Amino acid sequence: MIQSHRSPCPIACSLDLIGDRWTLLVIRDMMFFGKQRFEEFLESPEGISSNILANRLKSLEEIGLVEKEPYSKHPRRMNYQLTERGKSLRPVLKVMSAWGLKHISDTEIPEFTQGE
Repeated sequence: MIQSHRSPCPIACSLDLIGDRWTLLVIRDMMFFGKQRFEEFLESPEGISSNILANRLKSLEEIGLVEKEPYSKHPRRMNYQLTERGKSLRPVLKVMSAWGLKHISDTEIPEFTQGE
């Protein structure tokens, strides 16, 4: 998939890939909550719709942040996992989380986070 860029600015280019309303939340769910299956992502409290989730997972796969593999004999049942490129977003998410905790009232880190 060839990406066109609005400008050569690395912030603008990063936002072109992961700056929509849902993408980082899907990555968050994989990274910190261990979610791998479509149904698990739908259970997130933000309430992503199934068509948007399917679109985001496909986009994440196309840009090399996520890979999928079947988890049963049914060809449509997939596990989604972050690639090394996807995992490299960990510091970005941690800084965003710290910023939100500091500057946005009534935010908290859920107790069920995984990994560090």
